[in-house]
Amino acid sequence: MKLNKFYSFAFMLLITSVAFAQQLPQFTQYMFNTISINPAYAGSRETLSAVGLHRSQWVGLEGGPQTQTLSIHAPLRNEKIGLGVSVINDELGYENFQYVFGDFSYTVRTGTNSKLAFGVKAGITAFNLDADFRNDPDVTPDQLIFGIQDRMDFNVGAGVYWHSDRWYLGLSAPRILNNEYSGEGQFEALERVSYYFTGGYVFDLTDEIKLKPSALVKATNGAPISFDISANFLFNEKFWIGGGYRVNEQTNALGGIIDFQVSRQFRIGYAYEQELNNSGLRAFNNGTHEILLMFEIFKSRRIKSPRYF
Repeated sequence: MKLNKFYSFAFMLLITSVAFAQQLPQFTQYMFNTISINPAYAGSRETLSAVGLHRSQWVGLEGGPQTQTLSIHAPLRNEKIGLGVSVINDELGYENFQYVFGDFSYTVRTGTNSKLAFGVKAGITAFNLDADFRNDPDVTPDQLIFGIQDRMDFNVGAGVYWHSDRWYLGLSAPRILNNEYSGEGQFEALERVSYYFTGGYVFDLTDEIKLKPSALVKATNGAPISFDISANFLFNEKFWIGGGYRVNEQTNALGGIIDFQVSRQFRIGYAYEQELNNSGLRAFNNGTHEILLMFEIFKSRRIKSPRYF
């Protein structure tokens, strides 16, 4: 599909999606990237953990969303305080969002094997439009999304994370302040409060096989509630394979996940997702692909690897 012919379609797509509210990107491998939505997760893996993820949505459709995340977090020596930093680059058509946030958590024991962590995050969100779009001769000034402006704004988030080595529950709001990126016109690209509820459990099927179901519910003011349900099998503490299903008022999608613990320190994962609803958009793309890399530094042999959450 040629770029010029894609303008009208992309423009309508942007109006449809962003008019509800600009939301943080959502991932098929959300269960391995919790730090991006919940600051209370910082330090919970009991070691220095770095996670990078690339997501190409609607591959084959020019202007399809592209997202990259990078997060690093670790506990301090007393293991009650966790610190981290999260960076997200999100490109949707000609709109670009960058998020840079610091994470802080404080953990208390709630039982022999369970802990409850409280977290806060703070940082900046930057927004801009591609120069190619601004300078395109086919786009007149009054079509330039009604005077939308490049912006950089401060925001904060908070969360709680209750977990053991077998289960977890989390509740977070990673962006609490409402920021507007539009000018005086009719179009609005807003950061609105989103609430994330996550949970998961690990079952032993045999000595070598485990099953980990997990779920994520996302609610945003002015947008449909989104539900993610997934299940992954772990074989010999090395190889994960499973799938997930996402549904909301706008679409539903099915995804597959494979994940390999290459070594005690290094892990790689891949996910593929395809929309199931018979929309015009589906005919122009080859699905969504994600690649996840995780690297961890273990200073103590008592820390279990791989970690289930």
